Amino acid sequence: MTDQIPLPEPAFSEQDERYMRRALQLAAHARDAENEVPVGAVLVQGEEIIGLGWNRNITLNDPSAHAEIMALRAAGEKLSNYRMPGATLYVTLEPCAMCSMALVHARIGRVVYAATDPKTGAAGSVFDTLISDRHNHRVAVEGGLLADESSTMLREFFRARR
Repeated sequence: MTDQIPLPEPAFSEQDERYMRRALQLAAHARDAENEVPVGAVLVQGEEIIGLGWNRNITLNDPSAHAEIMALRAAGEKLSNYRMPGATLYVTLEPCAMCSMALVHARIGRVVYAATDPKTGAAGSVFDTLISDRHNHRVAVEGGLLADESSTMLREFFRARR
């Protein structure tokens, strides 16, 4: 039996918390205004918000309309470019494999997520898509920022639907 050394918790900045709180507001909007799974995303380049997104799968009848994809689409339109090198995505739930690959293709620099997704998470929980050495681009990943708030919102949403 070996003793494991605990990894240090990521040090999040005030800016990180501000953008994640905005993502939580978008998640609440998805839940309240569109009866969607409450996931929100904020895409930031430098200190400018370049894309906002929330889950819209049901509303748009689109299986790819996850919060991350919606934020990428908004940023692509704003920038007239599908690549956003160095941008940071703040999202309230760990990205799935589809969203993770879109983030790799967009050359996102960093992903900060709130709650882990133990079923389909592709940022370390189930898959390590964002940091795989099989890709020509890797995305820095930090999780757990405001995780309790996001987890509670998701849990209550699904509890109410059962």
